[in-house]
Amino acid sequence: MSSTAPSPVVVAASPSDQSHSLHNVFVYGSLLADDVVRVLLKRIPQSSSAVLHGYQRFSVRGRVYPAILPVENNRVTGKVLFGITKPELDIFDIFEDVEYERSVVEVSLADGSEKLSALTYVWSNNRDPDLLYGDWNFEMPF
Repeated sequence: MSSTAPSPVVVAASPSDQSHSLHNVFVYGSLLADDVVRVLLKRIPQSSSAVLHGYQRFSVRGRVYPAILPVENNRVTGKVLFGITKPELDIFDIFEDVEYERSVVEVSLADGSEKLSALTYVWSNNRDPDLLYGDWNFEMPF
């Protein structure tokens, strides 16, 4: 992780501009592992530790990856990947599959230097409410 964050990258507002825009992506699960990101993107983007307020990270029954949902007075630690291109975002969309919905959130850099807009993947699989339980830990996901 980078100890100093690059200038924030603006998330595109209009779909016509998205093909040339760079995005910030807040990650909180398996994408915290540089090896996973490297396999997907063929590079490791600049990043900074960050906190997402108003969400909670849960374990997903039978899976090694977590999910987040909005929960008041909670927070999720993770990191922001900077400079993600539209084709790379498409790769993340496929990786996250249909159980997640890409959302725009506001995150705080862990050093408290600033808040910025980022994309993240929020759990959207409502078919089985008993899938989510407890907390998820990156070091010990099982």
